[in-house]
Amino acid sequence: MASPAVQRSSIQRLPTFKDRTTATTSGTPSSSSPPSSSSSLLDSFASDPIFSKFLSSDFDSTRFSSEALSSGTAAARAEKIQDGIRLLEKQLRSEVLSRHNDLLSQLSSVKDAESSLSSIRSAVSTLQSSVRLVRSEIADPNRQIRSKTVQLSNLHFTVDLLQSTVRVLRLSKKLRDVMAEPEAEKLDLSKAAQLHSEILRLCNENDLSGIVPVDEELKWIYEAGQRLRSEGMKVLERGLESFNQAEVGAGLQVFYNLGELRTTVDTLINKYKTQGVKSVSVALDMKAISTSGGGSFGGPGGIQRSGTPQLGGGGKAKDALWQRMAVCMDHLHSVVVAIWHLQRVLSKKRDPFTHALLLDEVMQEGDSILTTRVWEAIVKSFANQMKSTFTASSFVKEIFTVGYPKLFSMIENLLERISRDTDVKGVLPAITVEGRDQMVAAIEVFQTAFLTLCLSRLSDLVNSVFPMSNRGSIPSKEHISRIISRIQEEIEAVQMDARLTLLVLREISKVLLLLAQRAEYQIATGPEARQITGPATPAQVKNFTLCQHLQDIHISISAITPPIATDVLSPSLNTIYEVACDSVTSLFQSMLDRLESTILQIHNQNFGAHGADAAMDNNSSPYMEDLQKHITHFRTEFLSRLLPSSAKGTGTGIGIGTETICMRLVRTMAARVLIFFIRHASLVRPLSESGKLRMARDMAELELSVGQNLYPVEQLGAPYRALRALRPVIFLETSQLGSSPVIQDLPPSVVLHHLYSRGPDELQSPMQRNKLTALQYSLWLDSQGEDQIWKGIKATLDDYAVGVRARGEKEFSPVYPLMLSIGESISENNISSRKA
Repeated sequence: MASPAVQRSSIQRLPTFKDRTTATTSGTPSSSSPPSSSSSLLDSFASDPIFSKFLSSDFDSTRFSSEALSSGTAAARAEKIQDGIRLLEKQLRSEVLSRHNDLLSQLSSVKDAESSLSSIRSAVSTLQSSVRLVRSEIADPNRQIRSKTVQLSNLHFTVDLLQSTVRVLRLSKKLRDVMAEPEAEKLDLSKAAQLHSEILRLCNENDLSGIVPVDEELKWIYEAGQRLRSEGMKVLERGLESFNQAEVGAGLQVFYNLGELRTTVDTLINKYKTQGVKSVSVALDMKAISTSGGGSFGGPGGIQRSGTPQLGGGGKAKDALWQRMAVCMDHLHSVVVAIWHLQRVLSKKRDPFTHALLLDEVMQEGDSILTTRVWEAIVKSFANQMKSTFTASSFVKEIFTVGYPKLFSMIENLLERISRDTDVKGVLPAITVEGRDQMVAAIEVFQTAFLTLCLSRLSDLVNSVFPMSNRGSIPSKEHISRIISRIQEEIEAVQMDARLTLLVLREISKVLLLLAQRAEYQIATGPEARQITGPATPAQVKNFTLCQHLQDIHISISAITPPIATDVLSPSLNTIYEVACDSVTSLFQSMLDRLESTILQIHNQNFGAHGADAAMDNNSSPYMEDLQKHITHFRTEFLSRLLPSSAKGTGTGIGIGTETICMRLVRTMAARVLIFFIRHASLVRPLSESGKLRMARDMAELELSVGQNLYPVEQLGAPYRALRALRPVIFLETSQLGSSPVIQDLPPSVVLHHLYSRGPDELQSPMQRNKLTALQYSLWLDSQGEDQIWKGIKATLDDYAVGVRARGEKEFSPVYPLMLSIGESISENNISSRKA
């Protein structure tokens, strides 16, 4: 039995023969075609379950043998495999015989190839001999060329070194000539710096180190460079101190030529940063303050651990602190302006050869401008120092808190000076708005403490004047003057700055609200505060005093308040005003109620009487006499205590713009009395000729009484004009009323009500039609406008017209069309006002 390896190799060769057979068949025709049994045999092997495994590329003989042994058919399979081998050998013999001619032709091709290969070997050997001959002939020239090339390169390098050395020595000589100027002011630093930079550039680019003349010269060149830097920095710093653009530009050009502009500018910025930060620290150095103030640290007049001067040294230390702060502000100003000046020159200066802007050499995209860098460092240090001082030194905290307006003024003056000195058209300012706010915010901790102290001082003063424990106590005029003076002092202390003034006024507004609250708590209420029949009661006198005090506060604070603070104090001042009014409002309401009830007695008088006796009666009506008595009593017992001395008597000369709270209340009451009288005088019905004369006398008496005891009637405006117009109106004929100009000064409702007195009895007024009392109808009139009153009157006119038509009459009373005409004008005016 053949081994498995032999079996596998035999079977695996079958595809090869198969491919060759196919190629031969398709390529060149053969004399004898292959037997068809070859493909059928292979097909039968491929479909056979056992032989197909031998055709697989991953055939494993060990696994195949194991499977055959485990299945118990090893002998049968071996026999079958032997049969397959015999079939394959038979097939192979058949293939060889069928392709005998092809195999012979392939054998002759191999012999031809071997003969050609032998010829090629001979030619290659000849070629190699020729190459060796050529190589031996060109090797020596190649070596010579390489040697000459190196020599030429060395010559060129030497020439370059010699040229660079000569140039360095020449430039060095020029530099020595320039530097030989005995006077530093005449030394051309820019040219010297250019020569120095060029010498170093040539040495670095050409690597001239080791050349003795150059090395010896470089020692002096480095020394010259140090001198150039020193002289250039002097020029630059001198220009910054004197704000000389030419010197600053010359100094910057030196360092630009040296190639050290950016590092130099950074050094200057750091230097000024350090100076600014140090000046802040020195200003708040309590040990130094104590020493400069005449004391010694820890000794008499010195500073204790808590930062508080010992006995005897407070005043000197305080003066020294403010003096050092002033010096600090001056130093910060000079630092910021110097950096701004440096930045300004950098932004304008260009190199004369390259035309490069110097600012572009020291700043890259995204970098902060120079002034911002320095200012931010100063503000940060100042803020930290202020916070530290606030917590660490009670002495400085107290000085800066009490004297915060002075501290704030220093900061504002610093910012203002910097803004003013750096305000140049086309150049960025040294400090932005945000930068100003940052500096002000640095002392915000003292601002808060100052405002708290301000509120505390004023609140304590108010609490002492209006104690909650004693409701019956009334402050004196001196107490009120002290409050007003203290508020004025607080405003004057900060008036140099609008923002700080507003902050203080907000605290004052809180104090005024507290004062109003305490004053309101002191107001007396009850029957004693409202009585008007007898002399003023102690409760009323107390209310009068409170009213006058609040009135003085309102007038005084309004007068000293700057215009910018009007909106801040308006709410609190309005509250003061309202409390002052509340203290006497109930009394004024009682007086007005009494006067109105007295005027209502006009409807109990007989103004319709006829006859000579009625016409010759020159006495006032009884109700008018009562009204005069009441007005005189109110003036004597109450108003004389409330009105200022200049307003007593007739009130002549009191201007509207200067009226007090009480004067406004009196004016309002006087105007109301006139309006109320006019209203009810127009409602009098019937009104005879003698009644008209009597009513005219009442008007004159009323005008005189009001003008002498209450308020100058000519200053009451529309109510007074209406009173003066009513007198001629009642004497005019009905036919003249429509065209008379005097009715323009009267409300249309007054004219319409008066016309009822001229009409027939069946033309009832709204009061008669609705069966209302004079008081009820008056209250209704108070709550209605002219258009609503006209609607009520129009209803009575419609009833009258219906009655006339029902009786078959064709003529109406003369007052009927006149009243309709006046009513239509009310409607037209109402429509026009709505459109407007």
